[in-house]
Amino acid sequence: MYVAVKGGETAIANAHRLLADRRRGDRSLPAIGIDQIVAQLALAVDRVMAEASLFDRTLAALAIRQSRGDMIEAIFLLRAYRTTLPRFGYSRPLDTADMTIERRISATYKDLPGGQLLGPTFDYTHRLLDPSLLSDEAVETPAQRAAETGRVMRVSEILGEEGLIEADGDMPEDHEIGDLTREPMEFPMTRDLRLQALARGDEGFLLALGYSTQRGYGRNHPFTGEIRIGDVEVEFDVPELGFAVSLGTIQITECQMVNQFKGSAKAPPQFTRGYGLVFGQSERKAMAMSLVDRALRAEELGEDITAPAQDEEFVISHSDNVQATGFVEHLKLPHYVDFQAELDLVRRMRREFEAARNGGEDMKEAAE
Repeated sequence: MYVAVKGGETAIANAHRLLADRRRGDRSLPAIGIDQIVAQLALAVDRVMAEASLFDRTLAALAIRQSRGDMIEAIFLLRAYRTTLPRFGYSRPLDTADMTIERRISATYKDLPGGQLLGPTFDYTHRLLDPSLLSDEAVETPAQRAAETGRVMRVSEILGEEGLIEADGDMPEDHEIGDLTREPMEFPMTRDLRLQALARGDEGFLLALGYSTQRGYGRNHPFTGEIRIGDVEVEFDVPELGFAVSLGTIQITECQMVNQFKGSAKAPPQFTRGYGLVFGQSERKAMAMSLVDRALRAEELGEDITAPAQDEEFVISHSDNVQATGFVEHLKLPHYVDFQAELDLVRRMRREFEAARNGGEDMKEAAE
């Protein structure tokens, strides 16, 4: 039972004023602008967009500023705003093969058709603090080349030509794609719904689960088939027009993991897939998502379910940081009645314990 806080309006108002003061910080410093957050804290913005399921960099930056940099609070704010938006329909599936690529790497093929493209990455940087960033020093203009357009072959297609990898996400013809934001969550889930949940899931939680599969809790031996980051076009079917119109482009990160599979009674030995796709440049999240996606396919592939990352209900039920935050932070609400009941129960149990112990000692003395 929760007890409403009464008579605390003044205290709450003062807390809000103090929060606004701390958020603004030192008045002698210029206030950080939304455009600065978008441009200079882009990876934080991308994470908020991905886990809030809303692609809007300006609103994500606003949420980061409002939350004082608390990422989960920012995700909460943006997701709450998302619920107020009208739904006009569903866009067509993204065709990532036609992505305008900024970064594309493979850990399985050195000479990748179309070439490896490192793009902006921390992979080859020294993990040392850079004192030059304490001031606004000039930054060199990066090397640039004309963007390549057109279809870029996936690594999975190379393996597919030899029949060495499973088909790419085939679903029954009559299958209707679910919508996790509009339908009650039920188990077992189809893979499309699982992927939706993982795309919204907390990066840290998925990263830990993905790491666990690499350490033996899931018996997966993954290879990064391909990671690509770039812009894709979003198209929307307009019934009145009879054809699709472009709504613009969004940046996404896509990852395909390639996993060994010894085969089963129904399938020969081949490689299987784990898949991750998220908004923005969210490489670590996409990789973790693909590792967990593959682990969650254990039952489908006839594998023993022995690890947390393979347990669908455990993973999906605990991956959402907004739900987790609400359930954990509700403990800050008044629980006076509950605690008094618990306090009375513990006191009664202690009296019974003492009585039983004293009774035992009396019997022992009488026996002596």
